[in-house]
Parts: sequence; C-alpha cells; structure tokens
Amino acid sequence: MTFAHPYYLLLLLLLPLLAWLRGTRGKPPAFVYSSVQLLRPILNVTRSRAGAFLAALRWLTLGLFIVALAQPRITRSETRIKASGVDIVVALDMSGSMLSEDFELRGQRVNRFDMAREVLRGFIGKRPSDRIGLVAFASQAYIATPPTLDHDFLLQNLGRLQIGAIDESRTAIGSALSTAINRLRELKSKSKIVILMTDGQNNAGQLAPLTVAEAAQALKVKVYTIGVGMRGMAPMPMFYRGQKVGYRQEPVDIDEDTLKKIAQMTDGKYYRADNAKNFQAIYAEIDKLEKTEAEVKKFAHHQELFAWMISPGLMLLLLEMLARHTVWRRLP
Repeated sequence: MTFAHPYYLLLLLLLPLLAWLRGTRGKPPAFVYSSVQLLRPILNVTRSRAGAFLAALRWLTLGLFIVALAQPRITRSETRIKASGVDIVVALDMSGSMLSEDFELRGQRVNRFDMAREVLRGFIGKRPSDRIGLVAFASQAYIATPPTLDHDFLLQNLGRLQIGAIDESRTAIGSALSTAINRLRELKSKSKIVILMTDGQNNAGQLAPLTVAEAAQALKVKVYTIGVGMRGMAPMPMFYRGQKVGYRQEPVDIDEDTLKKIAQMTDGKYYRADNAKNFQAIYAEIDKLEKTEAEVKKFAHHQELFAWMISPGLMLLLLEMLARHTVWRRLP
C-alpha cells in the first residue's frame, strides 16, 4: 500500500499532543459542593468509563480522516519498459481531398485517409518504445494525442478520427507543423521527429510552412514529409443521400516543392506515397531511425482506498454522537 500524499500522515503525530492538552485543561465541574462529606454515601460507586470510550472514538475517527486525506491506495500493476530516445509526433491531414480513393488495400479500393491510418497503425505497432503523439489538421490543427507510451490510447484516438469531424475545406500545413513541434519542444529526448502526411497545399492558417521549418531547424526537430496520393488525376467519390453513386476525377495538387524544402531544412526526407506498397515502404524506412534505450515507467494501476478509510470514520463519528446524546448523555 502506498499514499498519494504521505506528508499528511505527519498530522497523526499531533493527536497525542492534542489529547494531552485536552486532558490537562479538563472541563468545568458539573456540581459544586460545600463539603465532601455530602459525597460519602456514593464513594463506593464504580467510576464510569463512558467518557474515555467516547473520547477514544473521537480520536480514532480523526485518525481515520487523516489517513484518508493522505489518499491510501494499493498498486496492483506497474510496468517498466525500455523506452527509446526518439519522440515522434505524426501530423495527419484530414482535409476533404483525403477521401480520394486512389489506393488499393487487400483487393479493395480505399481512400487516402484510411490508407494513412492503416500504415500508421503498423508503424506504431513496430515502435513500442517510442513516445508517439498525433496531430489532426485541416483548416485548423488539433492535438489528438500528446506524445505518449500508452499506444493503446493512441490507437483508440486514431480510430476515432473521421473526415468531417473538423472543417475539411482547407489545409493548414504550417499550423499543423507548428502544433507538432510545440509538443516536442519541452521534451528532453535524443531525437525529435515529426512525420507530416498531406495531399494538398498550404491554403489556411497564418503560419507559413517554411517559416515553421526554420523554427524546427533551430529546435533540432527532424521533419519527414509524405505526399499522399497518386500522380495526375485521382478518383473522388460522389454521394447522393449518403450513398456512393460514383466517382469524379480531380487533379492531385500536392505542393511537393514546399514539402521537399521542409524536409531538407530539418535534415529529414521527403517521400511520395502513390500506392499502398510504397506507403508501407516509407514507414519501414523511417522505422530505421537511431534509437537509444532508457528505462521508464509506462503506467501504474492503483486501487484507491479512500472510501475504506472515510466510511468507517464517518460511522464512528455518528456512533460517538449518538452515544454522547443518548445512553451516555452527560450533565452540562
């Protein structure tokens, strides 16, 4: 058993002192006699221990409350793992153009967004020792998951992302890159990496991608950029009353020049993912990044015992109050 706030237990040392002070001060007499001769008929009456018992209940209750304040708990499981010296934040484009279905996975046509998520899941599974975060962006950029070793939580958040959850009309590459870098800025790791996946051009936000790349360069954050989508024209699905009714061909407008410059400025690399096999190979190459190991605590599961301390304390307090005002009621 451990305590979340063990310093509160020091208050237990004050209980004997308070009990002593209360005993030395005493209470005023209930009756005043002119002569002790009046009490001779009752001198052989056994002294009641009710007062001592009620006082013990009160001090025991106070002790339980102090222990509850220290927040006792039982640590049921604690996992220590070898963590690498690499922290990664993935910036995933969620603009409407990511719905273009120009990838084929397991014999079925899939859109860019689902393909990107599928490959990212595999990448996360191969790097259990890395802290990995997730930034979702379209017209704005949002932190979907801060860098974490809890990859189950990361994958759950990745699965919740859907096109349309945020304004999908434009693409804020500069804002996405800035948000990702800010999550890495305070981390003390040997290598800090951003993986930026997009299929468009920067047409939203107030931050220019190359200006943000200069900040990444100063902070020694390496940026790997991935242009998502086939070359030429891409099939965009058309819907009618929620049902897919066909496709229209739309031009692919990835700003490869900017993505290449971002990667070059930060000692990263630019990749073009124009098919499923190529997409998976890109992440396989990134997976070869340098690693250093250090032991860190991943998580600890606690069973809180606060209720087991506060409940008996409240019951004892209620019992003491009832006894004091009923069967052991004392004269004023």
